[in-house]
Amino acid sequence: MAEIKDPENTILIELKDGTVVIELLPDVAPKHSERMKELARAGAYDNVAFHRVIDGFMAQTGDVKNGNMENDFNLRMAGTGGSDLPDLPAEFSRLPHDRGTLGAARSQNPNSANSQFFINFKDNHFLNGQYTVYGRVIDGMGFVDAIVRGEPPAQPDRMISVKVAADVSDA
Repeated sequence: MAEIKDPENTILIELKDGTVVIELLPDVAPKHSERMKELARAGAYDNVAFHRVIDGFMAQTGDVKNGNMENDFNLRMAGTGGSDLPDLPAEFSRLPHDRGTLGAARSQNPNSANSQFFINFKDNHFLNGQYTVYGRVIDGMGFVDAIVRGEPPAQPDRMISVKVAADVSDA
């Protein structure tokens, strides 16, 4: 596993094939980074489906209201919800949407990001300045590449668990 420099700002996402290590960027997007940690610590991301996975583009997940595959899961509704917390203001930066970066998913309103996010499969610079970048995969991108594709996938993959590295004793 990659060396974790800042456990408080590192997220561990357990997928079917292994652990994805994400370095959050609180200096660039403090509100989005804090939201991800808050939802991870509440267990809200556990068992949430990857509801929109487009080959050569990105894998989207994080609908904690409708995407939990262990709690009244409805594939058609996955991707339409957020969390019970208020939406976040955009925190656009000059960071590009490169392969492995984490972007905040939102509606047409730039200030509507909540709990959903996507991981870029490749450099998607056409998204630059339009979606908040608030993290990057530092280990386990091969596990992200293996997520089943579809909009939505017939049998979606899920985030088995999502933890803040500082809260995990062996991280």
